[in-house]
Amino acid sequence: MGPQGREILLFEVDGRRFGFLAAEVREIVRVVTITRLPQAPDLVEGVVNLRGQIVPVIDLRRKLGLAAKLIALSDHLVVANHEKFPLAVRVDRALGLWADGAGSPQIGPERVARLADGLAPILDLGALVTSDERRTLAALISQTAPLAAQPEARR
Repeated sequence: MGPQGREILLFEVDGRRFGFLAAEVREIVRVVTITRLPQAPDLVEGVVNLRGQIVPVIDLRRKLGLAAKLIALSDHLVVANHEKFPLAVRVDRALGLWADGAGSPQIGPERVARLADGLAPILDLGALVTSDERRTLAALISQTAPLAAQPEARR
């Protein structure tokens, strides 16, 4: 059964639209300073301090095979909890929340939103990071726990 009747968060990366199921998204915040995390898996851009919680930032461009892009003040972080593990995904910009219904994107079983002006693949947050990568990140983050006591990074 497809994700019919669910809301999606649409966002843009490299001029292309994608979505996450809204139920998987905790919040959207403007990008802050991302701190590199030594020995982190390649798909991890770094970590951010989000109100005292160290959250890994996933490099979605790398995962999608797109060209790297420097951080811009207009970027957003889509923050989610997957299996009680916090993740942030840097996107070029969040476009908004859409409901599956009349006049809104229709979500098919293939996880693609059919919009009035095109298609938007709905990405699976759980598939962005493997269980091995989550374990590695959890261990690395536990070693950086003292950073959580520092003030949140500012732009």
